[in-house]
Amino acid sequence: MNILMLVITTVATDTRVVREASTLADAGHRVHIIGRGVPEDWAPPPGVTVSSVGGASVFQKAGAPVGAERAGRRLPPHMRAARWALLPQHRASAFAAWARAARVDAEARGFDAVHAHDFNTLELGAELARKRGVPLVYDTHELWSGRPRVGRPTPVRAAREAKIEGDLGSRAAAVITVGEGVADALRTRYGWPHVTVVQNTFPSGTAAADVALPAAPEGAVYAGRIAPYREIEAIVGAARRLPGFAVTLVGPADETYLAALDRGPCDVRQALPVDEVDALLRRAGLALVTHSDRWENHRLAMPNKLFHAVRAGVPVVATDVRELARVVREHDLGTLYRPGDAGSLAAAIGEARERYPQLLANVRAAEPLLSWEHDAKILLGVYDALRTGA
Repeated sequence: MNILMLVITTVATDTRVVREASTLADAGHRVHIIGRGVPEDWAPPPGVTVSSVGGASVFQKAGAPVGAERAGRRLPPHMRAARWALLPQHRASAFAAWARAARVDAEARGFDAVHAHDFNTLELGAELARKRGVPLVYDTHELWSGRPRVGRPTPVRAAREAKIEGDLGSRAAAVITVGEGVADALRTRYGWPHVTVVQNTFPSGTAAADVALPAAPEGAVYAGRIAPYREIEAIVGAARRLPGFAVTLVGPADETYLAALDRGPCDVRQALPVDEVDALLRRAGLALVTHSDRWENHRLAMPNKLFHAVRAGVPVVATDVRELARVVREHDLGTLYRPGDAGSLAAAIGEARERYPQLLANVRAAEPLLSWEHDAKILLGVYDALRTGA
């Protein structure tokens, strides 16, 4: 099949999109991804092609810097208030600009299926699939209606989005999502019988396998976006309670948030390639898999960080939040702490250090079920059913 994927990301750092596209290409499908802001020097996997379109909003020209927040300086109060008020409009404008450009790109291509990643591509994906008479696959990386909302509340827009998602997702040939918690919520909310779970797992093995794990943890690494609602403050608070224990934060940052963050003893680093993060995790010995329980999406989410830790072969210290906690407990992959409680987090790190040999063995035992080799078969099964009409 010729598969057209739509995603409003740079693609290059979107591990789920790249992994799915590569898997489908390896199985003989031809995959083209239309993304946004894709680096010109990025090379997609074999069998996958990529184009990059649009994305500017009426508030910002494409490629323009966004001022003080990007320079690491905190915006003054009146500018922060304006940003809070206008952010929903800015995002809606940016999505609409991308969709206009992506539509032009897509209409010049041949494709037998449309794979729409997340709600912000769903309307365009449904339109393209309908016009060509081809199946639509809706791949929602989170519970869109339950995600954190940054900026002023927009209840009317939120209700409209939920209705659109329910209607268009019902017409999709297949719906894919990241975990059973989100899948159950979609089935309950919209009555969808056609939801399949393809987890955000990683391929088994790691390029950092030659980096020896320590006999006991020498530190803990948070590898993910550095932004609000990620329990970063709790991590900093725990680090203060663990003198001599190295705590590292590595990943792309919300620069406005980072500029105001009291980092304490934490080492903060820019985003690194996946293999380099593997090495960092293995040298430290523990992975921090944290997020808040403020939003429904957080309570249902299955973070990439969990599966990244399994791939690197290290136990986790994770937030005791519904779905994340369920999987950690099911496989005994590490220890849990109360959301927002730095003291609880420090204690959980201490417990993980005491139980380290057993936790290492548990992570190794769980890897076959928590690896991409397992989830790739599920993804290919979805496309086999589309191809055969099953």
